[in-house]
Amino acid sequence: MKVLVTGASGFLGQATAAAVRDAGHEVRTFQRRPSGVAGVQDVAGTMTDLAAVARAVEGVDAVVHLAAKVSLAGDPADFVRVNVDGTRALVDAARRAGARRFVFVSSPSVAHTGSSLVGAGAGVAEPQHARGDYARTKAAAELLALDADAPGCAVVAVRPHLVWGPGDTQLIGRIVERARAGRLPLLDSGAALIDTLYVDNAASAMVAALEHAADDDVHGNAYVVTNGEPRPVADLLAGICAASGVAAPRWHVPAAVARVAGSLVEAVWRVRPGQDEPPMTRFLAEQLSTAHWFDQRRTRTDLQWAPSVSIDEGLARLADAARVSR
Repeated sequence: MKVLVTGASGFLGQATAAAVRDAGHEVRTFQRRPSGVAGVQDVAGTMTDLAAVARAVEGVDAVVHLAAKVSLAGDPADFVRVNVDGTRALVDAARRAGARRFVFVSSPSVAHTGSSLVGAGAGVAEPQHARGDYARTKAAAELLALDADAPGCAVVAVRPHLVWGPGDTQLIGRIVERARAGRLPLLDSGAALIDTLYVDNAASAMVAALEHAADDDVHGNAYVVTNGEPRPVADLLAGICAASGVAAPRWHVPAAVARVAGSLVEAVWRVRPGQDEPPMTRFLAEQLSTAHWFDQRRTRTDLQWAPSVSIDEGLARLADAARVSR
């Protein structure tokens, strides 16, 4: 197949474009800057440029849509323009161009309303109840993408959960930066169980979704994808810090206090935004203090997929990469 991968200059986007290429497909990418992926055709553009979106989908058989505005803060209108309006434009353009498959890369946060998720399934995306502008707009975008599932154009949503690995400047980068500065607390006891996903596993899951999107049991559905190895937050943070050569967090903050502080920080950030992500938000406090791990049986059966890199092996690879970079 000739496959368009959007957002291929990002951490997961690069890995996905390379995995789709390695699976034998012809890959075109679409993003604001070069993808850095060898053997693919880069097309420059943004999700808000309708003409560029239309050019990007010309002649493709399938789309894997990762491009999004991902942030804990920012102008709400920007999230709508990129995540909702951009997805709508891409879906419409892809269908007009004759694409037969569309993989929408979503997030488990679209169905997270603040309470613990214990062995949960995908659940229905809830734009009205999801936490934060990113989650709300991704929920709305997922619903409109899945609504386009129809004979001749199979649509599937994949929700990778907390993707990490060497080279990740978002999750890993921020954990390490804050731990090094002594600004990484554990909320409550740090015992909440959470699922994560090593980047190579995330990319292979995207290929599986692409190749099985038209299966009767797959199209029209949403799937959460994780390593299936839930660990306490404290253990996971300690493993990441140890692999990265920084001290693990040792001080504790009550989750209720962090949630209130996060709400206050969000209010200040809306008036006087900083240059980086806010140090705490209510959504982040909820993520660090509530369990969220997922039943992977349906994901693995329907997509005929399983992770190939364990959490421990991923941490070893992270440590190897950190030693090389020092």
